Amino acid sequence: MAQCLLRVLSAQLGAVPRRAGCSVRALARAACDGVPRAVRAVPIRLLSVSKGGGPDFDGVVAEYSQRIQRYTTFEELTLRPNPKGAAASDTAAQSAAEGERLVRSVGARDRLVLLDERGRDVSSEQLAQLLASAGDDDVSALVFAVGGPHGHGPAAHQRADFTMRLSAMVLNHQVARVVLVEQVYRAWTILRGEGYHHS
Repeated sequence: MAQCLLRVLSAQLGAVPRRAGCSVRALARAACDGVPRAVRAVPIRLLSVSKGGGPDFDGVVAEYSQRIQRYTTFEELTLRPNPKGAAASDTAAQSAAEGERLVRSVGARDRLVLLDERGRDVSSEQLAQLLASAGDDDVSALVFAVGGPHGHGPAAHQRADFTMRLSAMVLNHQVARVVLVEQVYRAWTILRGEGYHHS
C-alpha cells in the first residue's frame, strides 16, 4: 500500500482538486484498492456558456444524461454568452462577464471543474477517481463548466477547483458537451464495475 500511495501522490495527485478538501486517503483508496467501489452519488451539473445547441447534439446529450441518472442526478444549465453586452471586439470583457455569471451559478460547497484546452489531461479512470473523491469529500455537487467562444474569464479560473481538458485541440462547445457526458457516464460504469469501459 505504501508504494501504491507514493505512486498516486507522484503521478496522479496533481490531477485531483485540492481546494475543496480532496482527501489524499480517498484518492489512494480509489487508485490502490481498484474499482469497482462504493461511491456516494454527488449531483452533477453541466454549465455551458452558449446560445443553445443543435437538436442533434442535444439528442446525444439527453441520451447520456438519462444514462448518468441511473447513478446520480444530472442537470444541464445554459448560460447566455456576453451577458453584459460588451462590444463584440472586446473579447476580454466578454469572457470576464461570462466568468462572473458562471461563478454566481456555483454553490459555495460545489466542486467546480473547468474544461479548457490548457487544462490537465485526464484519463477515463482518473475521471472516475475525481467522481469518487467528490463523494468521499462530501461536496454538494460536482460542476463541470464549458466556457464561451473566448474561454473562461478570470473569476471562473479563480473559483475553479480543477481545470481539465478533453483534448489538446480546441473543441466546439457542442462537441465538448457530448464528449463530457459520455465520459461521465463511462466513469460511473468504471466505478460500478460494469462492462461498458474496456481499458
